[in-house]
Amino acid sequence: MHLLITGTNGFIGCALVRAAHRRGWQVTGVGRQESANPVWDTVDSRPDDYIRADLTKRFQLNTHPDAVIHDAGLASPWAHPDSFLAANVGTTVRMMEWARAHGKLPFHFISSSSVFYRNTDQLGLTENSPIPPDDEQINIYSRSKAKAERLVRRYPGSWTILRPRAVFGPGDPVLLPRIADAAQAGRLPLFTRPGRAPVICDLTPVDVVAEYVIRAVETGATGTFNLTNGTPVELQEFLLGLLRRMGLPTPTRRLPVGVAMSLAKSAEIVSARWRDYREPLITRYGVSMFAWSKTFDVSHTRSVLGEPLLSIEQSIDQLVEWYREKA
Repeated sequence: MHLLITGTNGFIGCALVRAAHRRGWQVTGVGRQESANPVWDTVDSRPDDYIRADLTKRFQLNTHPDAVIHDAGLASPWAHPDSFLAANVGTTVRMMEWARAHGKLPFHFISSSSVFYRNTDQLGLTENSPIPPDDEQINIYSRSKAKAERLVRRYPGSWTILRPRAVFGPGDPVLLPRIADAAQAGRLPLFTRPGRAPVICDLTPVDVVAEYVIRAVETGATGTFNLTNGTPVELQEFLLGLLRRMGLPTPTRRLPVGVAMSLAKSAEIVSARWRDYREPLITRYGVSMFAWSKTFDVSHTRSVLGEPLLSIEQSIDQLVEWYREKA
């Protein structure tokens, strides 16, 4: 099997490279950076297995894979709207055009569970749960992923849409650094929501995501899959335990969700109008991740793609070990 994987210098992309090489598959990786991520040094790869290309512009990929995994994109709680559209919608269009021109190759799109999100508790979401219209999406990132999903469903070859939820693990560049930095600086509060039960949510280790994607390729699966470990955790309890294990300060200051949302909205307005969309210290999307329960019914994923590769506990052990070594 020969895979073309975009975004291989990213968090999930690196995990995809490792998972494919564990099966002895050939991987051609695509990224914007001059050189490949050091993960390529740990697998059996050749110098020409990595191609530098900016997929937001015209590009050439001289390779002949059996399938395409499109993971390249912009994953961030805040950025200029045009950046999200170019990175998450424009690149998907171009990669589907390329895959169609090369024999309607199987196309596997890494989306996001955020396409479902609303500012309320959502429990037991399935692949068929309603997706809010674009003008009701929780942020521009989720809107761009929802737009891209609609395009993928029109692809003339076989396709899958895979929606990871709250991906974490060694090498995490998004969730853990923001939480760790805020905790270290004393800016991380405990969000409160009077009259409501504790927030529970599903999490997904990055190696579980990668393994599920590779299984989708391997089995010829088609359609849409929500990706989580299917073992929800109480978020505040989980976060406090993780911070303690990493040797970081635990928050004691409490902040009502409504107040946090108002502060975040003001910070976003300042960023958009006067700071060229520089990411603010607090965003409404960031607050929502701690404010609302999100769980998923992953029975469809498990029936087609099997059980998760790792448990949440095993993945936390790996994450803590990596963080301590890095620190």
